[in-house]
Amino acid sequence: MAMASTSSSSRPPLLHPASRTPTPPRLLPLASRASTPRPLLLFLAPPAPARGLRAAATQQPAYDDGDEIEKGDEEEEEYYSAEEDEEEMDVEAMEEEARRAAADLAARLDRELRVDGDVREKRRTIRDKTSTAKHIPDNNLPKVAVIGRPNVGKSALFNRLVGGNRAIVVDEPGVTRDRLYGRSFWGDQEFTVIDTGGVITLSKSQAGVMEELAITTTVGMDGIPLASREAAIARMPSMIEKQAVAAVEEAAVLLFLVDGQAGLVAADIEIADWLRRNFSHKCIILAVNKCESPRKGQMQALEFWSLGFTPIPISAITGTGTGELLDLVCSELKKFEGLEGLDDFEDEEDENRIPAISIVGRPNVGKSSILNALVGEDRTIVSPVSGTTRDAIDTELTTEDGQKYKLIDTAGIRRRAAVASAGSTTESLSVKRAFSAIRRSDVVALVVEAMACVTEQDYKIAERIEREGKACVIVVNKWDTIPNKNNESTTHYEVDVREKLRVLDWAPIVYCSAINGNSVEKIISAASLVEKERSRRLGTSILNQVVREAVSFKAPPRTRGGKRGRVYYTTQAAIRPPTFVLFVNDAKLFPEPYRRYMHKQLRSDAGFPGTPIRILWRSRKRTDKQQRKTNSQGRNALVAAS
Repeated sequence: MAMASTSSSSRPPLLHPASRTPTPPRLLPLASRASTPRPLLLFLAPPAPARGLRAAATQQPAYDDGDEIEKGDEEEEEYYSAEEDEEEMDVEAMEEEARRAAADLAARLDRELRVDGDVREKRRTIRDKTSTAKHIPDNNLPKVAVIGRPNVGKSALFNRLVGGNRAIVVDEPGVTRDRLYGRSFWGDQEFTVIDTGGVITLSKSQAGVMEELAITTTVGMDGIPLASREAAIARMPSMIEKQAVAAVEEAAVLLFLVDGQAGLVAADIEIADWLRRNFSHKCIILAVNKCESPRKGQMQALEFWSLGFTPIPISAITGTGTGELLDLVCSELKKFEGLEGLDDFEDEEDENRIPAISIVGRPNVGKSSILNALVGEDRTIVSPVSGTTRDAIDTELTTEDGQKYKLIDTAGIRRRAAVASAGSTTESLSVKRAFSAIRRSDVVALVVEAMACVTEQDYKIAERIEREGKACVIVVNKWDTIPNKNNESTTHYEVDVREKLRVLDWAPIVYCSAINGNSVEKIISAASLVEKERSRRLGTSILNQVVREAVSFKAPPRTRGGKRGRVYYTTQAAIRPPTFVLFVNDAKLFPEPYRRYMHKQLRSDAGFPGTPIRILWRSRKRTDKQQRKTNSQGRNALVAAS
């Protein structure tokens, strides 16, 4: 955590209140300055209550970085004009200016950190807000699973139905491995679409499966024994199929997707027989993809009649035929008996925002294992194969006290140079999905491996989290692998983490072992705490008192011309993350070391653990009246000189 400076160590920290304090009066009169020079203040006296904020600013300690002020400098504050002291600060105008400054900063950072696909994600969010469909909780929506062999366009159809760019679409087989969920609607019917991995083990040999999925035994698996690599890769196809089977079992309608351009193949026949044999009680819809031309599409769909289902020609890329497909899906969903009680949710309003927690880190640090341990099931595939997780997997979690969270498992983020040298389009898209997951989350769980500790890549990810303004929890996974642990191990390890992750020195640290399930619940507890701090708003009077005390104990340094910075008013302009605006006489009079000092004092006195805070320094603008007086004085000086 950030430590207070030495000059403020003797005073007790100011405890922040649990709720907002009453707002201060709208206009704060500034104390007039006496015409005679003020005496030198050698001791810090408490500010008079009737003099307001400017009183504390005038009673600066008589030192600058430990050096006493000489008597000849006692008039160093003459650069404040008498007219400025007579003015009244318009608090409402400053509050409005602070909000604009915070909004400008957020917009600038949004442009700098924008990831490909964010625009489509925003359009999908707008569509969800303007939709006339009923709002039903995710766990009560009927589910539609997209099933089929690899590379027939399942992820492209998923993106078409959910209206975004959620699933990675690459002309490679085996890209999708885990289940990917997304909300969709057609007319007044809402439902959840599930994207699945390709089912191929029914008619393929083990060698053929690995060749078709292009699973490597070398890339990103340094340090893992060859036998372990081969065993993990041999299990990969069955684990992908297990995820697909789980999606089929929970779905009400199955979209069996085939490739119209490739024609009918043996794998399609195998999957059709498997669906009839095991899931004949469910509604199965056969969709023939890659039929861009409506006329040719009917011809391409003819040979699929032999599968025993009515083929519907569609094109997931252009959208041809998807309207007829959705009409059929919705008509089948309305027949589903499990939807009888969904009308109870029609009038419910989701007033409580569900916090999103993204789990990020380097490859093979245990992100998917942590997700599975939190939800209590094999939600994602866990394997020592580097890059197992590719999409950003959303999962809803409800704790014992009824609080809901959205957990987002992400792909491992390798160094940019390593991703570029590998030349894998899939990995590049996976990293972009991970960055997008950070953007749409409230809390980021940065997972580091206990034995490897913090690496340079972990620091790069930490910098991204801080710039995005997200609350953060540092998760040290595989803590059970540390040998000969004792009571001092945690202390020494924390010192090392704080030193190497200086940019996140405010983030709490959780030590856990996902495989054994030890202490994983502490991640949710810590995430809940930092999410509340990220959304906390500090009362204006308390905030100004904190800043006033910080300035009183250490005044801004003086320039060579004898000028010193002065803080007039402080307000919190935004939350998520907390953003503070300090109105000063001249922002250039506050150097970077003093700004860091003020940042530390705000943390030590006002709290906000686990979340970044932003401080903006705004120079007080001259009013028109002041400008006219300045011009008048200039003209009088010219007349006198002439």
